[in-house]
This record gives sequence, C-alpha cells and structure tokens, in this order.
Amino acid sequence: MRSIRLRLDVSYDGTDFSGWAIQPGRRTVAGVLIEALGRLVGAETPLGLTVAGRTDAGVHASGQVCHVDLPETVWEELESSLLRRLAALMPGDARVKAIVPVPSSFDARFSATYRRYEYRVADTVWGPEPLRRHDTIGWVRPLDVERLNGGSFGLTGEHDYAAYCKRKEHATTIRAITRFDWRRDPDGIVVATVQADAFCQSMVRSLVGALLAVGDGRRDPGWPSKLLALSERSSSVTVAPAHGLTLIAVGYPDESDYAVRAEATRRLRA
Repeated sequence: MRSIRLRLDVSYDGTDFSGWAIQPGRRTVAGVLIEALGRLVGAETPLGLTVAGRTDAGVHASGQVCHVDLPETVWEELESSLLRRLAALMPGDARVKAIVPVPSSFDARFSATYRRYEYRVADTVWGPEPLRRHDTIGWVRPLDVERLNGGSFGLTGEHDYAAYCKRKEHATTIRAITRFDWRRDPDGIVVATVQADAFCQSMVRSLVGALLAVGDGRRDPGWPSKLLALSERSSSVTVAPAHGLTLIAVGYPDESDYAVRAEATRRLRA
C-alpha cells in the first residue's frame, strides 16, 4: 500500500508532560499525539512518528516539527478535516498547527539544518509574571546583558561541548552553535536565543546555567569558553530549570536537498 509523508508543526506547554518521547506509564507529547492520530486513522496503522528534537520533561515548544507516514487512501479521506479533527482530540496543552504533505526524502530529524531555542529569565525582585510562570524562571540576582553576551560569544562555532552535555555511548558531543545571544525585552525579561545544527541532552540548559553565573557577576565572561577544553561534563556548570526553555524553530533546506542533508547528518552523528 502506498503511503504519503506528512510534516506536522506542533506546539505544546511542557509543564505536565514527561518530555516528548513515549515512556510507559507517563504522559508524553508523542504519546498523546499518537493516541489522537490513532483514533482517526486506526490504532493499528503504523505512523513512523519522527521528531526534529526530543525535548525533556518540562520543556516547551512553539515550533516543533515531526513527520508521519499515512496510507494514501487514509490521507485522501481525511485531508480536508484532519487538522480540525485533531484539534478536537488533542489536549489543551498540545496543538498540531499545520499538516503538509512532503516528499518521502523529508526527515524531520535528519533533514533539519538547525534547531533554535529561547530561554526566558525574570530578574525582577518580584519574579515572573503569574501568567508566564510556566515558561519563565525567576532569578534572584540582577543580570547584566552585556556580560551575558560577552560570555556567550566564545561558545559559538563548532566545538566539542562535552563539558555541557550528558554524554551518550557512541555519540559525538561535537556541535556547531551558529547563534547564542541575549536581549532584554521591553517587559524586562532577559531572553537567550541559542541556535545550532543539533544539541546534546541538556546542552542548552547547561549553556544557559553557565551564562547566568556570568550575567550575575559570579563568573568571569571568559569562563564558559574555557570549559570547552574539558573532555567530560563539568561539575561546576549548573543546569538551568527546564520550564524556562522553549523550542521556537526548526530549519530545513530546500526540498531538493532533504535527502542530501539527512545522509550528511547521519554520517556526522555516527
């Protein structure tokens, strides 16, 4: 039976999820998505759900991307109503915002050229606004954005980020960070933007944790980049809380380059 590949753009509030990946006995984003799709296409239909990046427990997403494969006959039947019907079945803290047919060469994980995250910090005396408490952490010390950017500068480029990663057996910790900067928004919130080809587990939160120590004056701006010389995770880096982190975008090449990018990524990660 012929199938068609669909790209799904997904957003979720990670507060009450144990991350993206399915885990027995736990509520996960992939779990509720597969359950909702199964009610529409049949629980026995293999979906091949593949995500751009597995977010940890408590981490949010406004720009997550995944793909599934559906039989063409099922897609023809549901095409005009699938998005609306999913909205009725999905919980309020997870939404599928777009469903688009893509070539079979598209791979949500391996075809991606970058993942971009934002991390929100309130350094006000009173803490985060109540309506933003789920996606913004409170920081008890004032933060200096200039110091934050000074410390982040040395972490961009391609490096071995072993000091900032939870190492996995047979997996590389070499990554290429193309953007790491901080800003203070009009509402006073300090926001970090971090973009790379990919990230190791807890890498973004470790980077943020190190830089917060720079921003509040406890560490020198040159300290975070010095840690790149380490070959294992640094015990001096505190992992920032999960709920301040949001995956906001995943980038892809032109359609003709999906397969080329996927193959290159597979070789690199191996």
